[in-house]
Amino acid sequence: MRLFIRLLIIFALAVGLAMGTRYNPGNVVLFYPPYRLDLSLNFFLFLALVLFVLAYLFIRAIVTTQKMPRKVAAYRQNKRERDGNKALREALKSLFEGRFGHAEKAALRATELPENAGVASLIGARAAHHMSQFERRDSWFASIEHDPLHKTARLVSMTELLVDEHKSDQALEAVKELNASGTRHIQVLRWALKANQQAKRWPEVLKLVRTLDKHKALHPALSNRLRELAYEDMLKEHGHDAESVRRVWYEIPAADRKIAFVAYCAAIAFNDRGLHDEARSVVEKALAEEWDTRLLRAYRGAAASEGSAALLAQIENCEQWAQNRPTDPELALTLGVLCFKQKLWGKAQRHMEQALSDALEPRTVREANLKLAQMHEALGQAEEAAFHYRQCAVATTL
Repeated sequence: MRLFIRLLIIFALAVGLAMGTRYNPGNVVLFYPPYRLDLSLNFFLFLALVLFVLAYLFIRAIVTTQKMPRKVAAYRQNKRERDGNKALREALKSLFEGRFGHAEKAALRATELPENAGVASLIGARAAHHMSQFERRDSWFASIEHDPLHKTARLVSMTELLVDEHKSDQALEAVKELNASGTRHIQVLRWALKANQQAKRWPEVLKLVRTLDKHKALHPALSNRLRELAYEDMLKEHGHDAESVRRVWYEIPAADRKIAFVAYCAAIAFNDRGLHDEARSVVEKALAEEWDTRLLRAYRGAAASEGSAALLAQIENCEQWAQNRPTDPELALTLGVLCFKQKLWGKAQRHMEQALSDALEPRTVREANLKLAQMHEALGQAEEAAFHYRQCAVATTL
């Protein structure tokens, strides 16, 4: 319909033009001595129109020819951008799909576009890492080492991947460089925490746990467990002598010294160094805050010497605790062991047999049988002692 209307308009214009020229009797004279050229006005106008059109087309051809190199360059640049962006999208998609080989190849194609080189290198590094190609991963990182725009992304990615590879020292170097640039993201602190944990730098672990706790960036259960691991290792590995154990213990915040597991580790460390008085004090204070049967094992190991006031105080404490926990096998065993050391034979036998009847853990059964065997042996009751030794051996195999 539109074509028909256009043709109709053209024909109408042609008819109007023909009718207008029919009533135009004018002439145009071109005189250049000795030449003279007479033209009708209509023909002159037609020639002028033709010359204008030819001149316009000629000039347009020159301008188009001059612009051609720029247009070709722009076309090629647009094609490179389309191909580079397509390769980058493909690399990301393949990385999330777990097709790491395809992701790395696509990332390599994406680096042909300078604007995508940084992001593509990060994708390539992650893909190579997941394929355990650590040298290629490092070469990807090295390719953008001097790129300030992607410095933070590179260092954060390096920290994460090096921690995953258990190269804690190199990961901490990356964290140090990040901190020097003023970058302290929560995620960086998490990776720094894991790297310090791998390197067993427990003072740093405790500092990071406190920092992350302030930002509520750690689950409370994980935070408590990391504290327990840190204190356990510090008390075990750094307490080389009595003074070292005391120093480590009193460097622990008072609130953390009340945690049952921390108190248990401290009591074991004190017992190993012969500091039984400190071990008993630690256990008693911890049990006043929270009941934990592990502390009773350390309490047995911290038994005072026979006939001492400290041993009698221990027995009295256990008897008071037993009033509230009459069926606790660890408490009954502890009370029996302390009575045995004080040579209260009847009470020792009664409490240890009660521990045997209530015990569920093979460890408690084994220790109760062993102590009963030693008690019967001390009393010259060889048959009863042999029986409990056999029961102890049976419990050991469970």
